[in-house]
Amino acid sequence: MNHSPLRLYVDAQLTSPYALSAFVLLREKGIDFEIKTLDLDASENQTVDYANLSLTRRVPTLVQGDFALSESSAITEYLEEVFPQVPVYPQDPRQRAKARQVQAWLRSDLLPIRQERSTLVVFYGQTYGPLSASAESAANKLIDAAQALLAGNREYLFGEWSIADVDLAVMLNRLILNGDTVPTALVAYAKRQWQRPSVQEWVGLQRPAL
Repeated sequence: MNHSPLRLYVDAQLTSPYALSAFVLLREKGIDFEIKTLDLDASENQTVDYANLSLTRRVPTLVQGDFALSESSAITEYLEEVFPQVPVYPQDPRQRAKARQVQAWLRSDLLPIRQERSTLVVFYGQTYGPLSASAESAANKLIDAAQALLAGNREYLFGEWSIADVDLAVMLNRLILNGDTVPTALVAYAKRQWQRPSVQEWVGLQRPAL
């Protein structure tokens, strides 16, 4: 096993929900790592040096010695395997599969929400106008799924905290922090996840002015 120090490449504005997910996982596991920021607006992720590191030329990318890995879900699953002492996924195989299902869904679907409620809402306090019809439909789909997953006013998606809770909270906060209508129980759920120290550390990082 490669025990070289870990380096996590993230966006300079620190608004990537996927970089947040990888950052929180590293903090929760108590793994030492350093952050390197890339100015995506200046195309620093397209340089030859970064392209040689990151297969996808995106953030986050995790580097450990001569090993580099892109895509946040791949990063979190890798770290769960090689640093298993503090689990961030459910231990039951079916529940773990469902947590990964939630993560994959949030990353691949609900595009209208991601387009109309950028994470500038979450990390810079920016607000946008009313949702379009397609975004409203996506928001209803998100809310219905979240309510089904958290039926019975559960504190976490799968009994105990998992990294999927942070990912879901980010997506809900795109709406909540913009002032869109979200059921009270889901607002309370998202707020609870947001108060986790590892999340608050990311939220409190110094960001450049827009």
